[in-house]
Amino acid sequence: MKKSSLLSLDSLSLQDFDENSELIPLMTPEDEEEINNEKLPETLPILSLRNTVLFPGVVIPITAGRDKSIKLINDANKGSKVIGVVAQKDESVEDPKAGDIHETGTVARILRVLKMPDGNTTVIIQGKKRFKVAEVITEEPYMNATIREVPEAKPAKENKEFEAIIDSIKELALQIIKDSPNIPSEASFAIKNIESNSFLINFVSSNMNLSVKEKQLLLENNDLKERALATLKYMNLEFQKLELKNDIQLKVQSDMNQQQREYFLHQQMKTIQEELGGGVSSGEEIEEMRMRSKKKKWDDKVAEHFNKELAKMQRMNPQVAEYSIQRNYLDLFLDLPWNEFSTDKFDLKRAKKILDRDHYGLDDVKQRILEHLAVIKLRNDMKSPIICLYGPPGVGKTS
Repeated sequence: MKKSSLLSLDSLSLQDFDENSELIPLMTPEDEEEINNEKLPETLPILSLRNTVLFPGVVIPITAGRDKSIKLINDANKGSKVIGVVAQKDESVEDPKAGDIHETGTVARILRVLKMPDGNTTVIIQGKKRFKVAEVITEEPYMNATIREVPEAKPAKENKEFEAIIDSIKELALQIIKDSPNIPSEASFAIKNIESNSFLINFVSSNMNLSVKEKQLLLENNDLKERALATLKYMNLEFQKLELKNDIQLKVQSDMNQQQREYFLHQQMKTIQEELGGGVSSGEEIEEMRMRSKKKKWDDKVAEHFNKELAKMQRMNPQVAEYSIQRNYLDLFLDLPWNEFSTDKFDLKRAKKILDRDHYGLDDVKQRILEHLAVIKLRNDMKSPIICLYGPPGVGKTS
């Protein structure tokens, strides 16, 4: 009994068929045996594909744009509906000849020919058996060639190693479908319902993100076990790339979410401050401090500390006592003459006059200050000179 299926991941969806179209079946072991018993015709019209490789059992859509290809499809659709499909060696070649195509290809049966709204012809084909081009007979009006069947070496039915490879391919395929946002989840049903081992390998190989050259090498491999191992190797690479890509996207998304979270919190805080009163003035005050800081000649370390303290003040409620303390601290920060220096004037007579004018008595203290200024003037290299004044409160130490 044939099972309803999904088209291959590179193909059209079932919505592209009309209501009377039967669903395209997945290949079962019975189908595979029937295909293997089919006798290939001696000659076939050859359809060359630019950027894909057809595998046995796999259903893919082909959009025909070249006149030769359209005529080939129309003629074959009126007749036996069987064609030979091969990949081009160079996709840029517009009119491929015998030397421009690979020798190994796949016999295909035309399932549907669709006239698209843009005027192009799309043909749905299903691969049957592999073949090799023996000789190109004609190239006009399209390529015709004699072909010969390519035998396939299959492992014994009780080969446990081959069975383990098949199980690994299924598990990894399901994991890739689960983790990849670009692959519909319905594809997992197709993988689970595939009973034929060779078709599973072909189905996965057809839908992997590989180059035409890599897919062609898989198609040309006559040993099914070796082809399964090669397919599993490519799948592991694809899975590692997918994991790395998802990790990067997760990190970027986390950073974006953090930025959005901070923005919304700031907006909520601003609204709360405005409701409590003073929010608008505090915002203007913070912005004024930020503009003043841009004019300061301080180094990066000082600037970083100032911005950190300013952000701390921005998060505070203007009504709390700590807000005014933080504001005074930042005001002092901005008032200090960072990296601005004045020239000292060591005029001892003027200094004595100021001391006598501002302070009555205290002759010993004033004499000590003048001596200290005189030493600084003579040496001119003293660093951080300090005078320690001691005595009871109110005698003039600070002034």
